[in-house]
Amino acid sequence: MSFPKYPEYKHTSVNWLEATPESWNLLQGKRVFSQRKERTFSEDQQLAASQVYGVIPQKKMMEMTGNKVMLALGGTNSFRRVAQDDFVISLRSFEGGIEHSAYNGCVSPAYTVLAPNRTIHPWFYRYLLKSRPYVSALQASTDSLRDGKSITFEQFGVIALPYPSVSEQRQIARFLDHETAKIDTLIHEQKRLIELLKEKRQAVISHAVTKGLDPDVPMKDSGVEWLGEVPAHWTKKRLKNVSPFIAVGIVVNPSSYVAEDGLPFIYGGEVKEGYIDLSKTRKISALDSKKNKKTLLETGDLVTMRVGYPGVTAIVPPSCEGGNCASVMLVKRGDFDSRWLCAVMNSRLIRQQVEVVQYGAAQKQFNIADAVEFWLLEPPQTEQAVIADFIAAKSAGFDQLMDKASQSMGLLAERRSALISAAVTGKIDVRDWQPPVDERAFNEEAKQAGMETTA
Repeated sequence: MSFPKYPEYKHTSVNWLEATPESWNLLQGKRVFSQRKERTFSEDQQLAASQVYGVIPQKKMMEMTGNKVMLALGGTNSFRRVAQDDFVISLRSFEGGIEHSAYNGCVSPAYTVLAPNRTIHPWFYRYLLKSRPYVSALQASTDSLRDGKSITFEQFGVIALPYPSVSEQRQIARFLDHETAKIDTLIHEQKRLIELLKEKRQAVISHAVTKGLDPDVPMKDSGVEWLGEVPAHWTKKRLKNVSPFIAVGIVVNPSSYVAEDGLPFIYGGEVKEGYIDLSKTRKISALDSKKNKKTLLETGDLVTMRVGYPGVTAIVPPSCEGGNCASVMLVKRGDFDSRWLCAVMNSRLIRQQVEVVQYGAAQKQFNIADAVEFWLLEPPQTEQAVIADFIAAKSAGFDQLMDKASQSMGLLAERRSALISAAVTGKIDVRDWQPPVDERAFNEEAKQAGMETTA
């Protein structure tokens, strides 16, 4: 959909705004907002407020979208008051724009609170102050951000801001509310599609490693109610009876082995479902790796995440040969197809057993002593290879569909960002815009987008 431009524009001397509509004003930030320095409640009052609104730590500040009160950790009366429709800059971790507050609350002195000092429509500035052109302008205005220092109100205050009439601000915000909601719905549809594809892939894998690929093969009762029958010629085994050796990666001071250069040193964070993310892998020297022979990596070994997302398993690739691992569970290669065992470890069969033995509130984890007792169903090795090939082919198809959905999400997000930037800087004229009376065309567009991705 295309939108008209304003009939007349005027050039500006502002770096981030080459031109604005003729009727718009340009005002320095300090002429639109002042710095709110009011002290907040007493400690008792602040505690009461935190109980009502909840406490948001500073690191979560940039995740705010205006739907939570902004409170900081601690309990001092030096905290600044934040009124509804104020804006807040996180001084020490600025990224992604300036946050709008939809509630009354308080923040620590590590934040700058911006209070409107003239009549504005706050939702217009909610879009403007998080728009890509403005964020780039603020980042380019000071070296403080690159040096990890605070952004001052003075630095914010000298950057010019568009100031259309309040009625036009309201109309632009109204337009963006409607159009971004449409885009967000499409993005949500793609996210949901990805989740459904993941579930379907998991179902395919789980069926293959518990039922096999031959629908006519003789079956036997597994003895597990939820699993039902399994191929009669498959053998039920404990994990410890499948692999020749199972161990936990280096546990005692693994960080002392981290080197500037050397061989891959795998931690749990690099273990993904079916593969190892080598982009940020730590290094261990060849000498130190050899000293830790029990956890020395060989091609075809399996590494399983123990903490965070316990059970997620990957195969050690040739590029990690001779390296080592920390904290993960290491399943040494044996008389089995590693691709098959990796699929089993990532299937519902093992995941359900992980859920039974895992513990921990903040971070789930399991003990190796429990994991070696996990049971699985072992086909003949030739059949393992056939199953592994089948799963690889099916997974590739699912991955392709998920990649398309992810690309679609990226394009939609780019469209959303570009639309906001165009509207708040006056590159498009939405003064006469009205929401469509009949939204069925949009609903069909959303539905069709999902169908095309799955085709």
